[in-house]
Amino acid sequence: MLRSALLAGAAFALLPNAAFAQAQDATPARAADDGAGGTTAPADAATADAPPAQGDDRRAAESQDIVVTGSRIRGPDLLAGTTAITGEQLTRDIRPSIGETLQHLPGVSATSFGPNASRPVLRGFQGERVSILTDGIGSLDVSSTSADHAVAINPLTADRIDVLRGPTALLYGTSAIGGVVNVLDSRIPRRVPADHVHIDGILTYGSAANERSGNAAADLPVGGNFVVHVDGNYSQTDDMEIGGYALAPALRAQALASADPAIRALADIRGTLPNSAAKTWDIAAGAAWISGQNNVGFSINHYDSLYGVPIRYSLDPAIDAEAPRLDIAQTRIDGRAEIDTGSGFLDTIQLRGGYSDYRHFELEESGAIATRFDSTGYEGRAEFVQSTRGGWGGGFGANMSTATSPWPARRNSCPTIAPTSSACSRWRRSTAGASRPRRPSATSTPPMTLTPIRSSATRRSAAISTRSARLGAQYTIAPGWRIGLNASRTERAPSVEELFANGPHGGTQSFEIGNPNIDLEKSWGLEATIRGAGQGYTLGASVFHSWFNGYIYETPTGAIRDDLPVFQYFQANARYYGFELEGSVKVARIGNFDINLDGVGDYVHATITGSGPAPRIPPLRLLGGIEAQSDRINGRVEVEWVADQTRIAAFETPTDGYTMVNASLSFRPFHDNSSSILLSANNIFDVDARRHASFLKDYAPLSGRDLRISARFTF
Repeated sequence: MLRSALLAGAAFALLPNAAFAQAQDATPARAADDGAGGTTAPADAATADAPPAQGDDRRAAESQDIVVTGSRIRGPDLLAGTTAITGEQLTRDIRPSIGETLQHLPGVSATSFGPNASRPVLRGFQGERVSILTDGIGSLDVSSTSADHAVAINPLTADRIDVLRGPTALLYGTSAIGGVVNVLDSRIPRRVPADHVHIDGILTYGSAANERSGNAAADLPVGGNFVVHVDGNYSQTDDMEIGGYALAPALRAQALASADPAIRALADIRGTLPNSAAKTWDIAAGAAWISGQNNVGFSINHYDSLYGVPIRYSLDPAIDAEAPRLDIAQTRIDGRAEIDTGSGFLDTIQLRGGYSDYRHFELEESGAIATRFDSTGYEGRAEFVQSTRGGWGGGFGANMSTATSPWPARRNSCPTIAPTSSACSRWRRSTAGASRPRRPSATSTPPMTLTPIRSSATRRSAAISTRSARLGAQYTIAPGWRIGLNASRTERAPSVEELFANGPHGGTQSFEIGNPNIDLEKSWGLEATIRGAGQGYTLGASVFHSWFNGYIYETPTGAIRDDLPVFQYFQANARYYGFELEGSVKVARIGNFDINLDGVGDYVHATITGSGPAPRIPPLRLLGGIEAQSDRINGRVEVEWVADQTRIAAFETPTDGYTMVNASLSFRPFHDNSSSILLSANNIFDVDARRHASFLKDYAPLSGRDLRISARFTF
């Protein structure tokens, strides 16, 4: 019997943060691994409101197919897809940065500002249009302000990473037009271990950068439903090996044609990417009281990273290229409370908060501080989830955040800004029949004031209000098959950098110019989806289209100031459209092995009215794999093909496509334990590959051949 489901969500949000609620109707990007080497079939009614601890057998059976992040919304029919990676897939794909860890997911590319500062690019959007969270709270760093700034979240600590794309990301704030990445860990425990102590860890070695990394975590029950958690990790890499020359072919030809011997020598840099080494460590402790669905806890952690940024070589003998390094430190305190109120009007009350003291130095080759960034901020969130009545559920909440970020005008002329935001939210969902009325969402924000505290260049106060809305519906056309349609209307306030930047930035090796006259960025969006699953197969596809009024973008102007290329912010109307496709199918069973085929495809087309193609848009990509899965041994081979990108903005250069072949083999040595050993070979044929989404693509290719071994242990 055909049935339908409607889901409508609302969030009243003030930038840069919004009350949160996320729902998933997920089709795995590849055959989903259940942590035990098997494949998890789609589960219509499964939920995962808490992450599994890596390697914990008691938690390994948790489904990856329906993910709820930050909100305990339940039910089988949920709008818009979320891709979640955990278990063996996370072990195989984990890299030092969030962007490189997620690079194989549908609709995801990476900024690839070297191997250490690589943020996700979702549906062609990056920077402020992609929100990165940890357990539903912002990363509270400055990674969204510039491509050279690393995210202060180490993927080694992740139990699961969720990627939410499309209109549903509106529930995390109107800035997250591209989507949301949420890294879930166990630093605030959610469960009392059955053993006296539970220990998880991972050790990894990667040949391309001589990467040595390790993470260990322990949960200790101390009585009275109290659990104490500690974890720590360390990673160190050398300069990364690459599959060819550092300079792209066009730049290399210019260097070879130079009369200056030093410039000609740049054409010979190959095999290794200079100034790409890194050292990172992170330590944390937490505690929680847990009783059934009720829990209260906190954690404190310190993150420290020193990494190099690949050099933007100058082909002018009169200009010296810089080799900057960044020194990042963050101390962060987080708290969480979840209260099960029973069967009354409210089902649960969730409280979440975070405080961060962050700083980073951009260092010259001599070690002198060229630019200093300091940021202190906090974010607090309260959510009240209503009980389901007559097929209808919902909730409401409030959110507030504030941050101060002083940048010295001497080196980077953004003024000191003290933005404060607050928000409230409301959403409704129904799993009743088609006769139910559709409930649209509506987002309204009271003014946010940006007050420059100190600037040698500019003084301005701006009160900014935004209003956004989303409406979505899904319809079951056959058992296991659903079609959906989402519509959104969003408004995004310009960021501080987009308004006020006006000076050289050593980290990006560019001269950045903001535009204090730009206004709200407004957009309409549509997304159509189809998702299906049956015995031995899953399939998901989506097409999306966004129309922007006043799209804000940064692009090179061709000018040179202070011996640096000028990048300036502009505003114009624009259109984005594209598709994402993912699926898997079981094709055979040979002995104890299931043989599965899987594939991913994505494409984005973006045009700025009156200007042409938008800058840094990833090209068409296809990825296919074949995997043999058993209870203890998994083997996989995959091929990723990326097309040439010749549809380029003014002053951009074309990017050649590439084909990469990767392979992996994992083994679980113990029947009663999920410890595992994983061997992988990435970019087996050592191809020269560059991402068009990267500002440094002509100077910093992707990693060459990388042989990796990872050991994940639990006891």
